[in-house]
Amino acid sequence: MSKTKTTPNRHVAVLAFPFASHASLLLGLLRRLATAAPAVIFSFFSTAKSNRSLFSAPTPENIKPYDLSDGVPEGYVFVGRPQEDIDLFLKVAPEEFRKGVAAAESEIARRVSCVVADAFLWFSGVLAEEMGVPWVPLWPSGASSLSIHFYTDFIRDTVGVTSTAGREDEILTFIPGFSELRLGDLPSGVLSGNLESPFSIMLHKMGQILPKAKALLVNSFEELDPPLTKDLKSKFQNFLNIGPFNVISSPPSSNSDDHDLYLWLDKQKPTSVVYISFGTVATLPPPELKALAEALEASGTPFIWSLKDKLKVHLPEGFVERMRENGNIVPWAPQVQILAHSSVGGFISHGGANSVLEAIPAAVPIICRPFFGDQQLNAWMVEKVWKIGLRVEGGVFTKGGIVTALDLVLGQEKGEKLREQIGVFRELALKAVGPNGSSTKNFKTLIEVITTSNL
Repeated sequence: MSKTKTTPNRHVAVLAFPFASHASLLLGLLRRLATAAPAVIFSFFSTAKSNRSLFSAPTPENIKPYDLSDGVPEGYVFVGRPQEDIDLFLKVAPEEFRKGVAAAESEIARRVSCVVADAFLWFSGVLAEEMGVPWVPLWPSGASSLSIHFYTDFIRDTVGVTSTAGREDEILTFIPGFSELRLGDLPSGVLSGNLESPFSIMLHKMGQILPKAKALLVNSFEELDPPLTKDLKSKFQNFLNIGPFNVISSPPSSNSDDHDLYLWLDKQKPTSVVYISFGTVATLPPPELKALAEALEASGTPFIWSLKDKLKVHLPEGFVERMRENGNIVPWAPQVQILAHSSVGGFISHGGANSVLEAIPAAVPIICRPFFGDQQLNAWMVEKVWKIGLRVEGGVFTKGGIVTALDLVLGQEKGEKLREQIGVFRELALKAVGPNGSSTKNFKTLIEVITTSNL
């Protein structure tokens, strides 16, 4: 007769996708796990460059980082091809992770008992199966994009992958969990883009293999997407929303330069400031950078803009000097802390899942200018489903379009409605991570998955 018991000598292999914010999100989850399960050893695998960045801060003693090759040959010259670095990494990643896990097992003298991995690394499920241990992938985005990748074959069979040109505004009503969805807002690699690229193939294979997971983790909360959550729970063993991560653990900003930002924010009127950031990967084309700057100046909207120094050359001549009193242009900003400030009333964003999940607990409406990946889908959810923001007119920045969007989001009538609606989701998010909340309960289930064994 089998029984479940806690095993004190657990060794969990944690496999990171070392691009954008994926690895830092996974490590954030791992810190929580390491604290909740101090008897478990967690081996964390990522590239040397990624690990240097991630492990600069103190880390629980039961987390041990291991460096992997990034797949870039010696002397290789990048040609600027989209996702070139990701493609090189994916070519070597399966073997690199296998070698890394074997080395960690030898060094720690404990066999790996569970594989936790970024869901992008679909082959980690194969590795876990070969080792005979549970596979626990983390989907760092929300339920909406996960659902689309799970149903990719169904969507392709229904719509047809070669017949989408000119049909971008067609409304789809057949995808489980969605009442409707604009065809053009499906994530890249499902029907549009290069379906044969390593990245698109990776996402397709991920959607096919995910049902083998012992538990599937999502950086969101059940109450944000009830229909999607209900459907996905019926498809996976343990579909666990365990976020939003930033509400559970957001380290305070320690940069001394941030002090001046907070002082400036303190002097502004409530909900009058717009915060602008497009994440770590997306970059606005020069004409749109100029249009955004012109709109900020014409509207007189106070702002904080996270903009790399090298991109300032595309701003209108004299803009930085003219805006010294009314705005702040910084190469990096503590996003979570800024969004939480009472003077911030709007967030101009690429619509990345993490940014959306950081805006919700702060109750700051979002103006989306999506670029790629799941950002189009997130913009649809923000505007049409959750009704907590809007997509900029035409999907690209023009001076007039931005002025209109700022007026709507920061204005009295429309802005109040958006703030009221996002405030509802804020309370649901806080409740989800509370003592008896859905995300808290799901995290306890996760702990049971990685710390128990059937004997």
